[in-house]
Formats: sequence, C-alpha cells, structure tokens
Amino acid sequence: MTFEDTSGDNSTERMDSVATALEEVLSAALPQGCITVGVYEAAKSLNADPDNVVLCLLATDDEEDVALQIHFTLIQAFCCENDINILRVSNMRRLAEILGGVKPGGEPMDLHCVLVTNPQSSPWKDPALSKVNRFCRDCRCLDQWVPVINLPDR
Repeated sequence: MTFEDTSGDNSTERMDSVATALEEVLSAALPQGCITVGVYEAAKSLNADPDNVVLCLLATDDEEDVALQIHFTLIQAFCCENDINILRVSNMRRLAEILGGVKPGGEPMDLHCVLVTNPQSSPWKDPALSKVNRFCRDCRCLDQWVPVINLPDR
C-alpha cells in the first residue's frame, strides 16, 4: 500500500508535489557534492557518518533481485535506527536523468541506493527537503515506514 491509497482526494496532487520537491532536492544536492550513489558506497557513508545523511532513496524497478532486497532491508533498518528518512523511488530511468546516470568512465551508476547528505559548510535549509521530510513523517504516522514515490517522466 502506498500513501496514495490512504490519503484521499488530493493524494495524486500531493504525490506529484513531493516528486517535484524530491527532484529539486536532488538537483540542488548534486552540484554541491551531497549525493552518494550505489549500495556499497551508501553503506560505507552510513557507517562512517550517519548524522550527516538527510535522506535515503532506494530505487525500485521491475527486478526481483533477492540480494538487492537483502541490502535494502539492512539499509532500511540502519536508517530507521538512525532517524534517517527513507523513500522508495520508482522510475529509475528518470532518476538516472536527474543524477546524470553515468560515471566519468562511461560506466553506468548503481542507482539502487542514493544518499543525500548535508553540505560541508552548513546543514540544509531547503523548503523542498522540508516538504519531502514532512511527507516521510506523515507516512510514518500512517505506519508506512518506507513510502513509494514515482518520479514522473518529463
């Protein structure tokens, strides 16, 4: 069940609004170097400095990779333990468009796990991030600990 299933008439508008806010957060974090991409890299970052992570995205697609689901479960548990907001994101193609999708050597990025961290200079004071965090908090009140957001195609 997703937040859309439980929140009534304005749910589609709210989901679109949160998806747009998420795109804004990612677009703002990328040039500041506040994005960690990849399951292994995210695990290292979470272990090294969990207090610096402001958002964890777990990208879903049609694959049913058991090993990936185990990694997701461990990352989710760690994030819940450390009060880090988590979102499952569908539409990995759109996520790749937002984040560039390719490493400098032309190799595709592992977009299954993306962390947004605080800039080194100061904590985030971004209204888009506040909107995403509020959405995550509201979902937790409905016992939905890992809400799903669909990034619409542009």
